[in-house]
Amino acid sequence: MDVDLLWSFLTNVVLTPWGLGILGLCVGSFLNVVIHRMPQMMEQQWQAEARSVLGLPDAESAAKGEPASEGAPALSLSKPASRCPSCGHAIRWYENIPVISWLALRGKCSSCGTRISLRYPFIELATAALFAACAWRFGNQPTTLLWCGFVAALVAASAIDWDTTILPDSITLPLLWAGLVIAGLGWNLPLNEALWGAVAGYMSLWSVYWLFKLTTGKEGMGYGDFKLLAALGAWLGWQMILPIVLGSSIIGAVIGIGMKLSSQLREGVYVPYGPFLAGAGLVVALAGSARVLGWLGWA
Repeated sequence: MDVDLLWSFLTNVVLTPWGLGILGLCVGSFLNVVIHRMPQMMEQQWQAEARSVLGLPDAESAAKGEPASEGAPALSLSKPASRCPSCGHAIRWYENIPVISWLALRGKCSSCGTRISLRYPFIELATAALFAACAWRFGNQPTTLLWCGFVAALVAASAIDWDTTILPDSITLPLLWAGLVIAGLGWNLPLNEALWGAVAGYMSLWSVYWLFKLTTGKEGMGYGDFKLLAALGAWLGWQMILPIVLGSSIIGAVIGIGMKLSSQLREGVYVPYGPFLAGAGLVVALAGSARVLGWLGWA
C-alpha cells in the first residue's frame, strides 16, 4: 500500500473527531467486557493461588469430591463467548453492535427478555465522546492514539472501582509505565516532569493515607488510588497533581451530595475515590495544563 495514501487515511479519516468517535464506540464495547470480566478473572486467580498455597483441590474438583486437577479453563477477556447471564443465550454478532444493538433490542435480551443495563451503551457513548475530544484536543497526529489509550484505561478502571472498590494493578501499573516510557521517547512531557509527577502522585496520597490511619486508626483509601494518581502524574506532570486532587474532591463532593439527596448514599457505605481521580485527570488532560492553571489563577 502507498505510504502517503495510508498516512492520508490515518490523519484525514481515523484521527478526526468522527473517526476516533467511531473507534471509541468499538473500544467502549470491549471495555464493557473488561469491566465485567476483569474482577471475575482476579477473583478466580486469587482463589487458585490460595488453593495452591494451601494444597487444596481446585474448585471444580472439590465440588465433585475429586483430587486436585488442572481445574476449569481460566476465564479470559476473549473466552468464553459473551452470553446472557440470565438464560445463557449466546450473543450473536449483530446483537453486539455498539449502541445500535441495544436500541434495536430495546434494552432486553432477545431470548429471555431480561433487561440489559443502560450502562453498556453509556460506556460506549462516553468512550466515543472522549475519543472524539482527544482528536479535538491533540489533533490528527499518531500520539493522539496514545491519549485514547489513556482514556480507555481510565474509563475501565473507574467503572471497575465503582463496582468493586478495587483498582486493578493490571490497569494502573501499565498506565504508569506507559506514561514514563512515552515521556522517555519524547512523545509527551520531559522525562523528569513525568518521573516526578509519578513520585508526587504516589507520595501525596500515601502520606494522606498514613496520616489519616495514625490519627483515626482507620484506612481512608486503598493503595490502588496511590498508583492511579502516580499514573496520572506520569502522563500530566507533577504540576497537575494538586489540581487533580482538588478537582477530584469537587467531583466527589458533588456526586456524594447527589447520592445523599437521592438516598443512594448510606451510612458506612464506602464510595471509591478512583473514579473521581480519573474524572479530574480527564478534565486536566482535555483542557490542557495551561488552561487549568489559569482557572486556578496560578498561571
